[in-house]
Amino acid sequence: MVLNATMRAAVLVGAYNISVIDTPIPTIQRPTDAIVRITASAICGSDLHYYHLGNASPDNPVPIGHEAIGWIESVGDAVQSLQVGDYVVIPDNVDDGHFTYGPELPMSYGSSQLGGCQAEYVRVPSADMSLIPVPVNATTSPSTAMDYLFLSDIFATGWTVLDFAGFEPGDTVAVFGAGPVGLLAAYSAMLRGASKVYSIDHVPERLDLAASIGAIPINFNHSDPVEQILAVEPNGVTRSVDCVGYEAVNAQGEVELGIVLHNMMNVTSDYGGIGVVGVYLGDGQMSMSMSQFWRKALTMGSGIVLPLQHATELMQLISSGKASPSFIVSSTIGIEEVPEYYRRFDQHLETKVVIQFP
Repeated sequence: MVLNATMRAAVLVGAYNISVIDTPIPTIQRPTDAIVRITASAICGSDLHYYHLGNASPDNPVPIGHEAIGWIESVGDAVQSLQVGDYVVIPDNVDDGHFTYGPELPMSYGSSQLGGCQAEYVRVPSADMSLIPVPVNATTSPSTAMDYLFLSDIFATGWTVLDFAGFEPGDTVAVFGAGPVGLLAAYSAMLRGASKVYSIDHVPERLDLAASIGAIPINFNHSDPVEQILAVEPNGVTRSVDCVGYEAVNAQGEVELGIVLHNMMNVTSDYGGIGVVGVYLGDGQMSMSMSQFWRKALTMGSGIVLPLQHATELMQLISSGKASPSFIVSSTIGIEEVPEYYRRFDQHLETKVVIQFP
């Protein structure tokens, strides 16, 4: 690596404003660090939350992106289980061995602290615990390599939200949101033996993709989604999951905080379970009927997902050919196209965008 060399990286410079700029290539700062040369990254739905907030400026750009895969270019002296040339997935959250699910959040990419993964290189602290080696070599197909990319966040997140809801084989499941996480939650439910999966959204192309994997599409622009599901499941579904978060919209296209939680409470059967992985930022006012929650004897799980928890299981599903999460990819682009594809992704013209590097 050339000393003082630069790389191309996507950064947030304002609301709805992404630029691609030259930034210094990161270097080893601690003996437990690794530097990964990224071969593929992706634009995530949670990136859009920051895209909308725009807490940055041209004078104070903020790196963005937290999903990536690539090969190790260099390691610190204390790294023991990894070596230069290993192909690795970079999970969105760093595991330093001390994360306990709150109240402190783990370090994550897409920040000034760690940099962003929509870049040519990234520094990974606590590399031994924070990287996922994957079996990619010269004979691995490009589609399979792309499948492994989604171990970094959304496949693990879609899988784990079912755990949060208490999923068991044979359950009926309502998945609110058919973005990348919602689609992979529905896909995970099918892989894990759900009897029926309902996918709730308002974007026809996303619902078509949900239908292609065997989920039942529910368009909430047509009529109330709870009524549509209860017409088929009069007692409600066993599990429901929130893959949208605080920017969920109603049938009028207006952001309505809490609408997904309200619908899940109404559509989930007595003694059922609710899972939440949609991002909730800040402390906006949101009401919830605890009496309804108590009367129905519901349970709820939510929180940050650490992809390493299910890495081995999901990797085996991909390597055996039983899972191929890359079915959600709608476009593969180069780094210079990132600003335009943020706009397209935000306008629901793309399902999932992958950035490939030479």
